[in-house]
Amino acid sequence: MVEPTASGSGDGHRLELPCGESVDPHEIDLGMREYTCSCGETHAVVTDVHPPSRFFPESLVAVLQETIDTDDEFEQFGTPHLMGVVLEEFPEDVAVHDASDDGAVGYTLLWMTAFDARRLHEIVVELVVELMEHAVSHADDDTAVSEFESQMLEFDVAEFVEQYRREREFESEHDQPI
Repeated sequence: MVEPTASGSGDGHRLELPCGESVDPHEIDLGMREYTCSCGETHAVVTDVHPPSRFFPESLVAVLQETIDTDDEFEQFGTPHLMGVVLEEFPEDVAVHDASDDGAVGYTLLWMTAFDARRLHEIVVELVVELMEHAVSHADDDTAVSEFESQMLEFDVAEFVEQYRREREFESEHDQPI
């Protein structure tokens, strides 16, 4: 997993966003999912306390947590790992703030992206599907590989995200699993 040393994580007082603007991490509330920036864009906001069920149903999160072994300070696969994958794929589009020494914010890690929350959601789903495809490609069962590939041909990321966001009620900062 990529360490949180992306642009903007250096001075501790302001986080430089991918658009070039900056934000005080203390302005970021735990319930925020997006930040309306003075640049005119909306940036996705993710903290380490946001559960991975923000992006996937609990049943898939459980499978990911059972399947993926982590080799870091986190007990199990979660949001920091998802955002690590996004950061690896889009390093110029993700700003990271390490707040581990700041007890006033309520989170340890903060990610803000060049994408809005919906586009970030699609990217996370696309990247996890790619990881799953890679993992399945190493299976010894050709039938399972073929079946998975067939299912993925029918899988529509945008439709999944639309339906999941509708069911999760992302219109409020107090979204909860159904």
